[in-house]
Amino acid sequence: MSASQTSPISPSDVPTLLVKIFGKDRPGITAGLFDTLAAYSVDVVDIEQVVTRGRIVLCALVTEPPRGLQGDLRSTVHSWAESMKMQAEIISGLGDNRPRGLGRSLVTVLGHPLTAEATASVAAKITKVGGNIDRIFRLAKYPVTAVEFAVSGVETAPLRTALVTDAAALGVDVAVVAAGLHRRAQRLVVMDVDSTLIQDEVIELFAAHAGCENEVAEVTAAAMRGELDFEQSLHARVALLGGLDASVVDKVRAEVRLTPGARTLIRTLKRLGYQVGVVSGGFTQVTDDLKERLGLDFAQANTLEIVDGKLTGRVTGEIVDRAGKARLLRRFAAEAGVPLSQTVAIGDGANDLDMLNAAGLGVAFNAKPVVREAAHTAVNVPFLDTVLYLLGVTREEVEAADTHDDQE
Repeated sequence: MSASQTSPISPSDVPTLLVKIFGKDRPGITAGLFDTLAAYSVDVVDIEQVVTRGRIVLCALVTEPPRGLQGDLRSTVHSWAESMKMQAEIISGLGDNRPRGLGRSLVTVLGHPLTAEATASVAAKITKVGGNIDRIFRLAKYPVTAVEFAVSGVETAPLRTALVTDAAALGVDVAVVAAGLHRRAQRLVVMDVDSTLIQDEVIELFAAHAGCENEVAEVTAAAMRGELDFEQSLHARVALLGGLDASVVDKVRAEVRLTPGARTLIRTLKRLGYQVGVVSGGFTQVTDDLKERLGLDFAQANTLEIVDGKLTGRVTGEIVDRAGKARLLRRFAAEAGVPLSQTVAIGDGANDLDMLNAAGLGVAFNAKPVVREAAHTAVNVPFLDTVLYLLGVTREEVEAADTHDDQE
């Protein structure tokens, strides 16, 4: 048979060696291993390296050396490892890693703490729905432990359903998103304000100055019972502020407390090229100030009418309600030139549900049960910057952004 008639060798049939080195980490290990292998003219097929608490596991998948040299290679690698006070294992086989299954997702698990029980449950559920864990990577150890599982073999939607159902009972937050370049592409992040970006309910801050906290609370309770829709409750509560001096606006602005991690979240997103906006059923008198202070790209809320230095007890312009928030998300995305699939929405209340469902990723932040169940994922720790981990941003990247800002 001529050479031209010879069937090509399939990559899966090529003899390979898996070289694994493990022991105490120190500078020069990776270079030393490959310098040792270079003497045998092997090609690198794959590399994996993990360092945990000062211990390294380095795996190199390489082609088999020329005939007759494999024994010498094995002996030399073991001798080199021993000289480095490390251990070596070399396994013969064929080809590369098996192809990953169709359907690729990234599963982010947040725990405070992350228990072995919760980790076992997540891994078991991935296996139960037909998924395979290809890689696990820690994103952060502070203020929560965040790990990311790369999963293949199952579509994202059923995987998400399987994992988020019991997450709260396990004391963890789980986010499941489709893998791909789009995850770290430029995005738009839009947040609710009251009890999300800030710790307060702005209407209650105004009510405290007007001395009508109880009356406002009663209207809010009626709305939660379904006796009033949002627009009705908004008008009823704002009416109670009628006659309040406009100077109270500055006082309320000073009383607003940002949620822990809010500045870090926004600063990091901006440094990574994201656009950030807020939508609120509250008031522009506060959101406009937040936009300026935090460097936001977009902000929209209801506007308290002020005449002759007094609040009239009315709002003006377009009402920002549940449907309005979703509408504004779409408007901001169009203005930002970002596909809706590339948007992230964050909120805590039923008023945010349309927006959370319209976004590519909807995050329920310390939300009521009905919102947690309807959103794509939930975060139940009091740190807003943990949302970064759901986007695949590591704590090291957050700290690097902070360092860069300090140097400017």
